Amino acid sequence: MITITLEKEQISCSQGTTLYELSQKYQKNYEFPIIVAKCDGIIQELYHEVVEGTHVEFCTTRDTDGARVYLRGISMLLLKAIYKEVPKEELERVRIEFCLDTGYFCRMEGQAVMTQELLERIEKRMRDYVEEDILFKKHVIPTRDARQLFDSLHMCDKGQLMEYRRNSRTTVYTLGKFTDYYYGAMPYSTSILQHFRLELFEDGFVFVVPKEEEPVTMPEFKPSMKQYRALQYTNEWSRKLHVATVGQLNHQIVNGDFQDLMLTQEALHEKKIGDIAEQIAESGCRIVTIAGPSSSGKTTFSYRLSTQLKTLGLRPYPIGLDDYFVNRVDTPKDADGKYNYECIEAIDTRQFNQDLNDLLEGKEVQLPTYNFITGCREYDKPYIQLEAEDILVIEGIHGLNDKLTYSIPREEKFKIYISPLTTLNIDGHNRIPTTEGRLLRRIIRDARTRGNSARKTISMWNSVRSGENVNIFPFQEQADAMFNSALIYELAAMKLYADPLLFQVTKDCPEYAEAQRLLKFLDYFIPVDPHDVPLNSILREFIGGGILLG
Repeated sequence: MITITLEKEQISCSQGTTLYELSQKYQKNYEFPIIVAKCDGIIQELYHEVVEGTHVEFCTTRDTDGARVYLRGISMLLLKAIYKEVPKEELERVRIEFCLDTGYFCRMEGQAVMTQELLERIEKRMRDYVEEDILFKKHVIPTRDARQLFDSLHMCDKGQLMEYRRNSRTTVYTLGKFTDYYYGAMPYSTSILQHFRLELFEDGFVFVVPKEEEPVTMPEFKPSMKQYRALQYTNEWSRKLHVATVGQLNHQIVNGDFQDLMLTQEALHEKKIGDIAEQIAESGCRIVTIAGPSSSGKTTFSYRLSTQLKTLGLRPYPIGLDDYFVNRVDTPKDADGKYNYECIEAIDTRQFNQDLNDLLEGKEVQLPTYNFITGCREYDKPYIQLEAEDILVIEGIHGLNDKLTYSIPREEKFKIYISPLTTLNIDGHNRIPTTEGRLLRRIIRDARTRGNSARKTISMWNSVRSGENVNIFPFQEQADAMFNSALIYELAAMKLYADPLLFQVTKDCPEYAEAQRLLKFLDYFIPVDPHDVPLNSILREFIGGGILLG
């Protein structure tokens, strides 16, 4: 017998007991299905045997780590079904490209055409596999052999990824006779993958899965078409430059093509910002609002947009939304009793609208300054008065919400949504979530500008994302323009900054597993010299050294 700690309780079990056997015994204590475990802070699949003295925590499909495992399981289940239903000679490859609302957009390449009838057959076969309760089996093989294997399976993007792996061993998974490579842990078997749906969408299809907070409820698929078009534009650009995957990016870095790629990407950003400035000028709007999730590069974008507006004869005037916080004593509190500065009720929208209307009418206005020490608004700025060519630029979390500017006619406002919408993927079957790049950006920036450890930033991340789900994402479709601030090369440039910060997170911290996951993720990238990054790049907002923010 051996002794382990399960959650907070010490238990005894037989040597050789697997995590799966323990999960079956203790499943009754959990509301949602157990899919993976943390052993001393490290994610482990359920086939592993427990070890004497280990601290075990089970993750369900309701947990962030469990939701990731569920998504990878569904992905492999889908691909196995597709390769079974579609003749090999008609199918060149399948790509899982990006997340869109509750769905994940996929595309088949080759002669095969996705139809409703074919999609229904694929979904039925997936459900048959779920009923068969097929095991996900893990195999560790030499990386050289893995590369040859995937080249023989015509998964050349995986072979190219292996080419630049330092590790001499690589993990591959089999599901029945289907073999694939996945970044991260997999489920024990297909029986847990009960909830999914396939839908035709545009020139491909999506597989829809439950939201993390409601893991047994199938949601509607209500995509933002503006976001879809922005992602497709970036996707097409990436494919033309042959940088759709990490393997292709590494290939360009190794072969000396990185600087040209970087300058091309930066030029694309400048062109898109210029296009948006022209849209604003043509619209005749006097107020521009900019909103987006954390670490989107909103501040740098607003500076660069202002420069483009000046070239069109306009004179941008920035207004800080933070200066319109209500006095701290009147600030709403969240469920934990802490001041909630992210809700719109924390903004004095009445005074804000009064000042905007007065400015638009040509009146002199004295704008406030919020004193974060005293928690009160102060008036110590000179009065301002707008002239004909002046245009107000407002950057803030509620910029897309009409409640912020409720008294301003819609035709006077131009709304911009900015987000780093990642389309670079590890390979055709392993996508990189947009949140991955945003979290790394924030870890680096907060360490540099606020002295925050990676542990602290990671610990706050779920709370940050919860606020975005309420205050930003529901309004993104109202934007007049959408700017994708992701840079195809940024993860390679951020690696040298992020690695030391993540290694500082120690084993005894709850954030250790996430830090290790990010380190493993960054290991796919060949680093580049960040000193080559242009001084006005959005990336400079995070790594520092720029000419716009310092």
